[in-house]
Amino acid sequence: MKSNTRKYVEFVALCILAITILWWFGRNLNWTEVREAVAEANWYLLAAAVSVVCFIYLLRAVRWGALLAPICPAKLNDLFIATTVGFGALFVFGRMGEVVRPVVLPMRDRNIRASASLVTIMVERIYDLLAVVLVFAASLLWLKPPSHLIAEFDRVRVVGLILLVAVLAGVLGLAIFRKNASRVTGWVRRLLENRRIIPARVTKAIVRLLEQLALALRVLVNARELAVTIGWTALIWFAIAAANLLVLRAFGLKFGFTETVFVMGWALVGSLVPTPGGAAGAFHAATAGALIFLGIEKETAAGVSIVMHLVDFGPALAIGLMYAIRGDINLTRLRTLASPEAVEHAVEDNDVIPDAGLPQSEMKAAAARD
Repeated sequence: MKSNTRKYVEFVALCILAITILWWFGRNLNWTEVREAVAEANWYLLAAAVSVVCFIYLLRAVRWGALLAPICPAKLNDLFIATTVGFGALFVFGRMGEVVRPVVLPMRDRNIRASASLVTIMVERIYDLLAVVLVFAASLLWLKPPSHLIAEFDRVRVVGLILLVAVLAGVLGLAIFRKNASRVTGWVRRLLENRRIIPARVTKAIVRLLEQLALALRVLVNARELAVTIGWTALIWFAIAAANLLVLRAFGLKFGFTETVFVMGWALVGSLVPTPGGAAGAFHAATAGALIFLGIEKETAAGVSIVMHLVDFGPALAIGLMYAIRGDINLTRLRTLASPEAVEHAVEDNDVIPDAGLPQSEMKAAAARD
């Protein structure tokens, strides 16, 4: 009961945050000019962008299937439904909707364990995070800024170099962790258990998270599967850049892929804010800020950010609602399975992948200690 109350309080607080950011975003805008900018956009290019975004959901479903294949193969239709419903929930509820996608797939296919679904979502997050940082950092290094901002942009390029170094260090760190997962997990467990001020439940959650991360990274051990999933990831982010480029061109902005990736980078930073409505407010402010930095008028930048938000997130909501109305998803059961207690139980189910990151002896010992 307390968990549900806290969840609703957090949701209301995030709604208030979204409203506050939206107010700040629009307080000094001439909304007549914003409407004119949107009305003058090329709707054929916007329709093409929406089509590309729908195709991206299919690509995500295919990549998810490639990640799941070594564990428990899934049907592409089920993967696509889970992907669109999950991203639709992400649009409505913000980061609170993250758990929907890995929960919907086991609802569609009883042979797929929720823990396997969650583990592969963790791998996806690693792929996407590395891809975004790498491409965004590269755009910072190669972008030609407006002439009056050349001096200031030199400092931005330093940030790009730091991000590239951080990505390489992160990949190296993950590789070292996977190789020494049992040793690291055991050391963290002993360290936390010796700190009496840390509750046992917190210690258990941290150790479980490390064990799940080891499981997730074990999925990447096969060189062929790694190459395939990296290829799908590259295709996904190329398609995302293409869709956003179409939106920018629809507003008459003569940008190329470098400028588009720069804007996407800021938009993705804004999307990390866990407000409902697909990071409503934060996404718009970050996207418009990047466009203004590139010399675009603030009303046009605002119009672009609003339309880009709808193009990037709206199709998943529409498709997800279609599946819900058709009865492909049992909403009552989905609500039960997406509860914090059910998700926690799924995360703690470590028997889904035999010998998939920690030795069986270590896994059994960890289960016995719990």
